[in-house]
Amino acid sequence: MNLRTKITLSIALAALVAACSPGEPAVNKTDAGEVNLYTARHYDTDQAVYERFTEQTGIRVNLIEGNADQLIARMTSEGNASPADLFVTADAGALWRAQNAGLLQPTTSETLNAAIPANLRDPEGRWFGLNRRARIVAYDPAKVQPADVDTYEEIASPRFRGRLCVRSADSVYNLSLVGALIEAWGPEKTAEWTRGVVANMARPPEGGDRDQIRAVNAGVCDIALTNSYYYIRMANSEDAADRDVTTKVKLAFPSLDGQGAHVNVSGAGVAAHAPNRANAVRLLEYLASPEAQTQISAGNNEYPANPAVPAPAPTDAWADFTAHPMPVALYGPRQAEAQSLMSAAGWR
Repeated sequence: MNLRTKITLSIALAALVAACSPGEPAVNKTDAGEVNLYTARHYDTDQAVYERFTEQTGIRVNLIEGNADQLIARMTSEGNASPADLFVTADAGALWRAQNAGLLQPTTSETLNAAIPANLRDPEGRWFGLNRRARIVAYDPAKVQPADVDTYEEIASPRFRGRLCVRSADSVYNLSLVGALIEAWGPEKTAEWTRGVVANMARPPEGGDRDQIRAVNAGVCDIALTNSYYYIRMANSEDAADRDVTTKVKLAFPSLDGQGAHVNVSGAGVAAHAPNRANAVRLLEYLASPEAQTQISAGNNEYPANPAVPAPAPTDAWADFTAHPMPVALYGPRQAEAQSLMSAAGWR
């Protein structure tokens, strides 16, 4: 895909916005420059956040879009000449793959360190989690009680033989979950858990998380693994059929070893050869700000990573849960082992 500008605001318009916003400090936006964003997130809410950043700073945001693997491959092939300034993707495992490929550089920022808890960022500052999502259970309340799925062990227990829907083993969300279980339990117990998951499948893995939720509603299965924001998005959808599903299917937040639900992040890191590094750091800091965190949570139904920012409506209705404190940076290094265990169990 050729580099293309999806957000372009003129200097005159930016100045007008600043003039009409007396509550904001004056910013010299002349020659503010640009930032090239390689992003695997494709949400209207993110676009609106970038537009707001440009309004405030005059810095143009150029979007280069693809999935995480495509963007990692592109940055690798571009080498030192890569125009990438900031890499944005969902899942700590995908961020780790970019880090492991040498595509991200450390960023030292008091603003970011103050806004993003240590367990939601790379210890060396190569990437920062910006939005949280929980990997939890959708269930049919006519057949399942919340106490039946209050731990991750229960998902693989014999009581759910032939009653579970789950997406494929190559889903990065599942790889990170299993990686977290390996970290918490070790490989032997986790291998047993993956075998239990396979034994409990009501059908071969297919579709995305919303498909699993709809399958519970259709009676194909009684429980399903899903990311929280997919369910919340359906509950607030313009599609009446999706809203109806969430009146009949409920969410449970299982606990891992009594410490809370497994959480993952969407996040970003400054590219190793960023030609506009200062602007990349500035955008990264803005994405961690209360303004951006609130806007993304309200529009995309992820939870803010910044603990000082409460989840806004409608996300707040599903925000009262305990998140496991495990560092999300541990997921990526465990993904190869997770894939091996899942394949050995027959999880396709």
